[in-house]
Amino acid sequence: MTTQIIAGIDEAGRGPLAGPVVAAAVILPDGHKIQELDDSKKLTAKKRAMLETEILEKTIYNIALCDQSEIDSINILQATMTAMTRAAEGLSQEPDHILVDGNRLPQWSFQAQAVIGGDAIHPCISAASILAKEYRDRMMIAAAEKYPEYGWERNKGYGTAEHMAALRKYGPTPLHRKSFAPVAQFSLL
Repeated sequence: MTTQIIAGIDEAGRGPLAGPVVAAAVILPDGHKIQELDDSKKLTAKKRAMLETEILEKTIYNIALCDQSEIDSINILQATMTAMTRAAEGLSQEPDHILVDGNRLPQWSFQAQAVIGGDAIHPCISAASILAKEYRDRMMIAAAEKYPEYGWERNKGYGTAEHMAALRKYGPTPLHRKSFAPVAQFSLL
């Protein structure tokens, strides 16, 4: 009997005011031996970076996103589901089953299960959580070089006091989610 191929999916970036929502899908091979996989939010930045390297070397994975214009067009929930679908569909090996962190599943043809808190329970979801967060964080750090006023290298696009003060002073950038209320109040739509 063959082993079922299980993929884990998680996202990063639903709550920020700027940048994309990023989803990762990961298939852990049998006997992968990647230690200390956990919810990315529970890990230090150094530990996440170390685990990311190991995950990229030892797994089948795909990372996908929906940018801020798509988020503004279809809303953050639908953008999250779209990014998850893209991540799953882009895997080089089709999974038999997918475990998705959260309480909702995208409308897709995959056999899947939503698992609340799954990033702390299932190693494949933990691995996806780490990849999505690290990828998105790097994108926001790079964007901070172009838009240094917003402090994205520190806040990753979340609505911190620093970020809100910059929005008030400079207005939104092309990377801001103009459909989000804190940004919309400063937008000239």
